[in-house]
Amino acid sequence: MNERPLLSVRNLTTDFIMPDQSVAHALEDVSFDVLPGQTLGLVGESGCGKTTTLLSVMRLLPSSGRITAGRVLFNETDLLSLTEAEMRRYRWKSMAIVFQGAMNALNPVMKIGDQIREAILLHELLEVDAAESRVRELLEMVGIPSSRRDQYPHQYSGGMRQRAMIAMSLACAPDLLFADEPTTALDVMIQAQVLELLKEIQKALGLAVVIVTHDLGVVAEVCDSVVVMYGGKVAEYASVERIFNHPEHPYTQKLLASFPDLNLPAATLASIPGTPPRLTDLPSGCRFEPRCHVKTEQCARITPPLLEVSQGHYAACILREGVEAAFS
Repeated sequence: MNERPLLSVRNLTTDFIMPDQSVAHALEDVSFDVLPGQTLGLVGESGCGKTTTLLSVMRLLPSSGRITAGRVLFNETDLLSLTEAEMRRYRWKSMAIVFQGAMNALNPVMKIGDQIREAILLHELLEVDAAESRVRELLEMVGIPSSRRDQYPHQYSGGMRQRAMIAMSLACAPDLLFADEPTTALDVMIQAQVLELLKEIQKALGLAVVIVTHDLGVVAEVCDSVVVMYGGKVAEYASVERIFNHPEHPYTQKLLASFPDLNLPAATLASIPGTPPRLTDLPSGCRFEPRCHVKTEQCARITPPLLEVSQGHYAACILREGVEAAFS
């Protein structure tokens, strides 16, 4: 890729200190790039590190979390080197996040319009009248009549609350939008509408988008590139076309085989035996080895590096011959 990335994550490593003082290794050596205007999907089972990646990049980890290594470059500025006051200037104005569960993310006793206006006034040097005009513009942009700006979250449907969260995230015109499971708990029709809205907004505003999801249908619908995560590490990273048509990592292969194919309605879906590893008790070799269908004796001893197995296609598996170490 010749275009300069908007966001470059390099060897990001994050730990959590548990109540019993044990250490959960939530992320280890996570690396990927996001280009301007690109949509990147972070996929994998629950607990594999997808949401922790977003919170680490935005430096919104809870008090028990700590970033122990790596770099997060936004337009070549390392966000991990900034003070908290400096980092606050990047949130909302440069990057914003749509949190999972819109009902929990919105203030239940505050009008929707006031919540969006508060975000604008906190981060933009606007007069109240200009901020109010911006609120109405944002609501209309996401398909909510501006006449409903004085209603409370409980008066909105689930889909409308998600749209309101998207409007709030766009309040300060960021360059990068993170969406954490944006279609969770929505019915199929509303999911499709929310995804279409995200695509329309991205095209209109030229946003880069990072979507966290476990739904491969969402990935196929909206993403350009995909990072497949397992046990806090990157298992595979490539374009959507490469991931779906030429998966290299056994975990990716099993994920795809467990997803229904409309062209093969009678096909038997695969399953992955076992459960993801406990982050406080990780396997010594490949983290997927206990569940892998093609493992060898070496897999239990060797931690595979992320290698470029073909141009722009990276996989962490000792059964794949790589060109060179990725993101060195």
